[in-house]
Amino acid sequence: MFELVGHRVVTAGDGSEALRRLREGLVPCLILLDLEMSKTDGIAFRREQLADPRLASIPVILHSNRSDAATVAEQLRAVAHVPKVVEFDDLLPLVAAHCYRGP
Repeated sequence: MFELVGHRVVTAGDGSEALRRLREGLVPCLILLDLEMSKTDGIAFRREQLADPRLASIPVILHSNRSDAATVAEQLRAVAHVPKVVEFDDLLPLVAAHCYRGP
């Protein structure tokens, strides 16, 4: 859906892959982060991201159905959190606030 409105989307199967891509030079305007991933989960990913000065400033929206998602989002300095089942029209403004699509 994001590609249909002009955003470029890159995916990673888990936190380890995402960190590798970021360290290889991928610079996204925003990361939509699932807390429940195999290998390196979302919390471990975000902690490693924040510990790396080159990656720390990339904003993150947490994507989770955990009952403590709001608390975790605050602890991990996420810009927002959304449930796993989220309406695209609700998520799009959050993405647009961090990602310029151009003319």
